[in-house]
Amino acid sequence: MPTPSLILVPARFKTGKLYTPVATTSGGVVLGASGDFNVTRATTATRVNASGYIESVASGIPRLDYYTSGGTAGCPALLVEPSGSNTLSGSVSIDTGWTITADTTITSGIVSPSGSTNATLFQATNTASRVRQAATLVSGTTYTFSCFGKFGSLSSGFTMNVFDENAASYGSGVCQAFNLNEGTLGASGTIGAGFTLQSVGMENYGNDWYRCRMTVLMSYTPTTPRVGFRMGTQITGGRPLSVANGTVNVWGAQLETGSVATSYIPTTTGSVSRNADVITLSGAVSGCIGQTEGTIYAEVDVRNFPSPSRLIGLSDGTSNNRIIIIFNTSNRIRLLATVSTASQVDINSSSQVAGIFKIAVGYALNDYAFYINGVQVGTDTIALVPACSSIFLGNAETGLAGSNINDRIRAAALYTTRLTNDQLAALTTP
Repeated sequence: MPTPSLILVPARFKTGKLYTPVATTSGGVVLGASGDFNVTRATTATRVNASGYIESVASGIPRLDYYTSGGTAGCPALLVEPSGSNTLSGSVSIDTGWTITADTTITSGIVSPSGSTNATLFQATNTASRVRQAATLVSGTTYTFSCFGKFGSLSSGFTMNVFDENAASYGSGVCQAFNLNEGTLGASGTIGAGFTLQSVGMENYGNDWYRCRMTVLMSYTPTTPRVGFRMGTQITGGRPLSVANGTVNVWGAQLETGSVATSYIPTTTGSVSRNADVITLSGAVSGCIGQTEGTIYAEVDVRNFPSPSRLIGLSDGTSNNRIIIIFNTSNRIRLLATVSTASQVDINSSSQVAGIFKIAVGYALNDYAFYINGVQVGTDTIALVPACSSIFLGNAETGLAGSNINDRIRAAALYTTRLTNDQLAALTTP
């Protein structure tokens, strides 16, 4: 197997930079600092650190995220996300901005997924106990409501809901129960019209904490929009009821537009926004991009399939000349190549299931091949090769924030030679 001209395994960084352990030209010239990726994000953002806790990092710091689905810290991967906003107030300890009924008792000082004692234990004294906050919900928009929950001692979990409030209950809305004692989804409920529950899920963050989420499409604008939760997993007539004396630990509520629960954005007295991560490399790096032939490799931990979103791309800084790998509609992975705005290659995989993907593209004049996890997805034998001078990780090839993958890149590499199909298969075999 030839030696890559560029290797990125996220490990070393500083503000505005992500270091590459190997970056050389096709002639073997070491690029040094000019082979390191530029990182732009003008706000703080959160990640899971090497100890398994959620923490904030400063603006311009690449996010090496150690989260694994088993709830323990694993190897770091580069987290790349679009801009986003948490529109809920008091999201950390569920205090400012929340209405907590008098029949609900609270205990503060619970250790949260951040490792700090800023989570809260809620206990219902009767079935009417509830916690809720006014929200902005607009017709035609998709929202994702997420919250961290941990099993209490007197009930199996909690039930999250998005609704149009009506007196002590609500006239229309949706709810989803989460069995925090088992780490499994419970029942869902719907009442009235205008709320469509599109997807639900929960992720293990360790220490018995789960991040629970529900994605809802609005088909009308509620008069009194709310989000909230009840203690327990009891649903009657499409609505949740608390379990008398039921308890649940809660932390980190978030309401955002879109179908993905992005990384947690802490808030206190109002909405907080996070800027997009932009990871790029250009200039002298054109020497480590195969100009007449080459190979692109990427390994990515896919948990979301937002469409369309970029995984990795080569370009001249525009969309006129490029080779890019993107996530497409219906959970497909797509290879595109363009020369002077003219399409050269367009190959789609079949629908995929979230997981770890090793992806490679070998390219040369009239000789493209696309591989995913050791299997050939497709080839193209009538295609030109674009002249490229820039590399983009997880964002648009124009260098602007947009179409971010909303996921974690575990590794990337370039070769200035077109690997054989057998080598491409070997390189991507899990």
